[in-house]
Amino acid sequence: MDRRQSLTILSGAAIGGIAGRGKVRPLEAQERFSSNRTQGEISPEKLLLKDYRPKSIYKIPETRIGKAKYPVIDCHTHPYARTSSEVDQWVKNMDAVGLEKGVVLTMASGEQFNEIHKRFSQHPDRFELWCGFDLARFDSAGFEQRALEALERCHDLGAKGVGELVDKGRGIGAPIGTEPASWGIRPTGPRPHPDHPRLDTLFERCSQLGMPVSIHVSDPPWAYEPMDQTNDGLMNGYTWRITVKPGVMGHQALIESLERTVKKHPKTIFFACHLTNQCNDLSRLGEMLDRNPNLYADIGARYAETACIPRFVSQFFNKYRDRILYGTDMGYDQEMYRTTFRVLETADEHFYIFQHEYHWSASGFDLSDALLKSIYRENALAAFARARQAASA
Repeated sequence: MDRRQSLTILSGAAIGGIAGRGKVRPLEAQERFSSNRTQGEISPEKLLLKDYRPKSIYKIPETRIGKAKYPVIDCHTHPYARTSSEVDQWVKNMDAVGLEKGVVLTMASGEQFNEIHKRFSQHPDRFELWCGFDLARFDSAGFEQRALEALERCHDLGAKGVGELVDKGRGIGAPIGTEPASWGIRPTGPRPHPDHPRLDTLFERCSQLGMPVSIHVSDPPWAYEPMDQTNDGLMNGYTWRITVKPGVMGHQALIESLERTVKKHPKTIFFACHLTNQCNDLSRLGEMLDRNPNLYADIGARYAETACIPRFVSQFFNKYRDRILYGTDMGYDQEMYRTTFRVLETADEHFYIFQHEYHWSASGFDLSDALLKSIYRENALAAFARARQAASA
């Protein structure tokens, strides 16, 4: 999951500078703007970046997708619904938009997983629950055995996989101050990176139990770059800022940690969340997929990052058509689902995804029917089947 905070940067350093282009002096631009102002409008010099909401001026086709073209399995959701009635509403939303099933990444173990399982148990055919690793007392004697027993208890209760394991630089664990504690175990003491040797037994046991593993490493690279006028993702990512310092891995180091983990456990099926946070370098992700046949990548919560380069992304999805998984990671609102379908299914251009707090425009991928079927459902089913086959081997 991705956190949001408030912004205090004035647009005079970023947006206001546009007035100087085309030999128009800033004062002239200000006067022109002022002459056309209506009551309630804000001067560019006072406009905050967080409040910038452009509206497309292009008179071009807009496609309304009410329901996905083909049945969909969402490989990246969380236990957003906190009551049985909210779960019921979620199912109604799924029916309305064509969602067959949601993989609920609980991040939880022990009693937390039990509670979530009970909440969703009225709809066993619509939700597949995954558990977390119990990383409490990771650095103490007997950790591996305790964690294995916790994993097996969750599996016996019905957990079909493990995830989402999150490492944004400090080791696996939900970032403090973001996701509610009920979404997962907050480790005490040292937090391991995925390739830590003390986790090897757990990943191997996942293979033996037929449980895929969902891992989120890093964040988009602009979260690790200076938050200045050169940062391509500043308007969208200033709240994601991560300072690399002793004890905090950087973007590339985290990607390498993920690949070492996948290589060490070739019989375990891994789902890399958010296209491994390499939307800026999908060729690098492609190399990882080439080297690791047990690796898949979900597209959850990275629609805006990819919809700004639609042609390249469409080519990438075609090349790796059997390794890309549909995911959302953005709640269960009907319009959220429909926005993702619009990105994947249509050739619409220059529209904004403001409900996800992005400021650059998006364009549709216009994927073929065969590719949509693969990403929406078939790849997930194939990955689940591969995990079960590994367990029976």
